[in-house]
Amino acid sequence: MRRVYGIHGGIHPPEEKGLSNPGTVVDAGLPEKLVLPLSQHIGAPAKAAVAVGDHVLGGQCLASAVGAVSASVHAPTSGIVTAIEPRPVPHPSGIDNLCIEISCDGRDQWVDLEAIDDYRQFTPHELVERVKKAGIAGMGGAGFPTATKLLARDRYAIDTLIINGTECEPYITADDTLMQTAAEAIVEGAEILAYIVGASTVIFGVEDNKPDALQALQQAVNARANGQSDHQLEVVSFPTKYPSGGEKQLIEILTGQQVPSGGLPADLGIVCQNPGTAVAVGDAVLKGRPLVDRIVTLTGRALGKPANYRARLGTPIAHLLALSEFNPSDNERLIHGGPMMGFALGTDAAPVIKTTNCVLVPTRDELPVPPAAQACIRCGLCAEACPAELLPQQLYWYARAKDHEQLERHNLFDCIECGACSWVCPSNIPLVQYYRAAKGTIQEAKEDKLRSDRARERFEARQERVAKEAAEKEAKRAARKAAAQKKASESTDEDPVQAAIARAKARKAQMTADTKQDTPEP
Repeated sequence: MRRVYGIHGGIHPPEEKGLSNPGTVVDAGLPEKLVLPLSQHIGAPAKAAVAVGDHVLGGQCLASAVGAVSASVHAPTSGIVTAIEPRPVPHPSGIDNLCIEISCDGRDQWVDLEAIDDYRQFTPHELVERVKKAGIAGMGGAGFPTATKLLARDRYAIDTLIINGTECEPYITADDTLMQTAAEAIVEGAEILAYIVGASTVIFGVEDNKPDALQALQQAVNARANGQSDHQLEVVSFPTKYPSGGEKQLIEILTGQQVPSGGLPADLGIVCQNPGTAVAVGDAVLKGRPLVDRIVTLTGRALGKPANYRARLGTPIAHLLALSEFNPSDNERLIHGGPMMGFALGTDAAPVIKTTNCVLVPTRDELPVPPAAQACIRCGLCAEACPAELLPQQLYWYARAKDHEQLERHNLFDCIECGACSWVCPSNIPLVQYYRAAKGTIQEAKEDKLRSDRARERFEARQERVAKEAAEKEAKRAARKAAAQKKASESTDEDPVQAAIARAKARKAQMTADTKQDTPEP
């Protein structure tokens, strides 16, 4: 049995996971319209490949990935493209984003999918291309394009794949439900992922508050252990604590190793993936099926029927609220995600996207609006709770002072924005909001500096090119003058009159040549 380790800090907020009936999946059906943002992932938005009025089929590519860090978007069903325009999307800033709207025709017709029988007959890079073509992004919340993450094998020696089934945030049970209902598909997808990255060991990490998911995964692993698996498969249970599901925290729990500040799990030979991502990769590789749906937890006491829905991407959240018997009279906020790391939605017209694992619909008493912040009393509880072993109090002061140098020196970017510091703060200071804003400002300043540096490099290169061209012209002019003078000297035979005439002709020829060189071509 694998040893498990502890992590610094962490908290134990009320779990409230039983509310959504984990282990049961409800089909959300097809809404009238689907709204698909071109950016459902970290990185560059996809580029639209269809036009208004086009009839599309399920699985058809609607928008293609642009650049190395991007993900394509596919049609979840058949219908007509009725709009390509900015619409509300799930985002902390509340900004609109360019979206493709499909009016569903109800026939759910699909393109022909390219299935394969044995993924081992293909090279890892060929399988990465299938994953990229399927538009898969991490489904645990961050949304990093999966194909890009799998290319870590080209730069690092990967020996361990971790499937992160922790799902430590309160209320959310989407991954728990998936592990209970599709354990075999998770294990199969994990083995494909391990083959792609070159890992010999696969660890399924699950908190001990999910006994049914642990049992289902263990049964699936045992079923593949009898000569069917090319990898060492382990299911590991560990004590429940928030935020054990953070990538770096989970790695420390399962291996005892700490990812260095500013480093990546790949530095330790480790790659982490979400259970939903593992299933999506299995579908993409074996069936040729793109990512077009996911399990979403609809929960909170303002709902009459909280549940875990299998919803098509692009489904308006209002459609899921209606299925869940939403009571708006006792609700003030819709939260995309959980109570710790989620953010408020400005409208229920926002759609389900690849990173939508939960929509929390609390009553006023269940999740009241935080009281006004008070002055920091320097109690140090935030430092005790921080799982990244940072100094939240100092980061707070530097963020308020906009001291970017000190923020980076105190490893601001190691903050995973889990909200543990804010949860324990007796002064109700929204610490994470300060850190998130500071990160954005620093990142923007770095991008501005990069653009400025590139502009300066272009200017300096142009100046160097102009100076070089001018020097070449002057050298040619001097060479022609010397040649003309030499020719004049050789043709006079020491006759002063002839020498004067020759010099005059040479000067005239030189002036004519200089005029031609300096006159720009039309």
